[in-house]
Amino acid sequence: MNSSFNKLLTFKILIIASMICVFSANFLFIEKVDALSDSRQLVLDAWTLVNEGFYDPEKFDEIQWKRIRQKTLQKQIETTEEAYSAIEDMLRPLEDPYTRILRPKDYELLKASNFGSEINGVGLQLGEDDNSNKVKVVSTLGGSPAEEAGIVSGDLIEKVDGISSEELGLANTASKLRGESGTKVLVELSKQSGEHREVDLERRSVDLRPVRTKRLREDSHTIGYLRITQFSESVPKKVDEALQELKEKEVEGLILDLRNNSGGLVSSGIAVADSLLSERPVVETKNRNGIKDAIISQKETSYDGPMVTLVNKGTASASEILAGSLQDNGRSILMGEQTYGKGLIQSLKSLGEESGLAITVASYLTPKGNNIQGQGMTPDKLLDFSDASDYGSADDKWVRNAELYLDSILEKKEVAIQSSDLNNEEK
Repeated sequence: MNSSFNKLLTFKILIIASMICVFSANFLFIEKVDALSDSRQLVLDAWTLVNEGFYDPEKFDEIQWKRIRQKTLQKQIETTEEAYSAIEDMLRPLEDPYTRILRPKDYELLKASNFGSEINGVGLQLGEDDNSNKVKVVSTLGGSPAEEAGIVSGDLIEKVDGISSEELGLANTASKLRGESGTKVLVELSKQSGEHREVDLERRSVDLRPVRTKRLREDSHTIGYLRITQFSESVPKKVDEALQELKEKEVEGLILDLRNNSGGLVSSGIAVADSLLSERPVVETKNRNGIKDAIISQKETSYDGPMVTLVNKGTASASEILAGSLQDNGRSILMGEQTYGKGLIQSLKSLGEESGLAITVASYLTPKGNNIQGQGMTPDKLLDFSDASDYGSADDKWVRNAELYLDSILEKKEVAIQSSDLNNEEK
């Protein structure tokens, strides 16, 4: 697999991220600046990292990026918090919610979600609503306070503890929702129908368990069910182990459930595609110089039987990369809803000793050249069911439809084999 691509990390909408430590001493100056304070140096470091990595350099001319640097450094920046606020103001004209400063608490939580097995909070994965500038729910984590409260993908966050999400912005809304176990946060939500409600959520430790599997029975056929809730560092190995376990149970078909998987590490998503594709294109990335880099699956597949992949409007980023590679290569049909539509890739840089900076460094296309940014992916078979309270259960109509589809495929396969055997006997 292209080793350079492993440095590109999908910034999972506010929860999933990884750390790539980067240090740069090539600062650009127009005005002469005397020795800078640590706080001002933090701002200048942030400007330089964005200047060298942001995926759309044409935006710099449009917003007068160098002038923004000068004006920012003229502000009063004496404390670290003032530096963080100055960086936020400096990045705002880029109009990219994914390029942002991560304060120490957020930085640590994001790293924990990527490398740990649990996080503290309410279990919401968030994004920006293009129509209202409010923060919206991309998905909820299974077993989280948010899921138990009935919060679903598409709900708008109106207020958090009385402060509007428009005023807070994406980063601060997410930050206010996080906190120590046992503490509470009041969230006001609205639905597309206009209905408003308030929920009092108690933060707690949420078990991430990114990979879950079980064996299902459909008439005479055995079908495997594999659910991936996020793409953290441990996921590729866990998926390989799950596929091996299902193989030992002699499953004949596989349901891959990516519902409400808002992404994570691009490298992990590609590694999972590697387990399901054999020497086929997975994704094509496009960097700031317009150079395209095709990623091809490298290893032998861990499972090569018939598949159905379940997606919904909470399926985003790295999970869309995986779903797109399976659909475009004819490896699996997609069943469900239009996906979220996040076709941008972030890299996370260390900034100072404790904070981080997420920068959008590339865009991606599916193997057939489809750009899903802002559009999402269209399933081969649309489903119009409400979300199941327990994914993969007997009451899950999405899984039931996938089972019926696989059963029909397996029945046709058996008929074809029997017909072939009869023809051979006649000869």
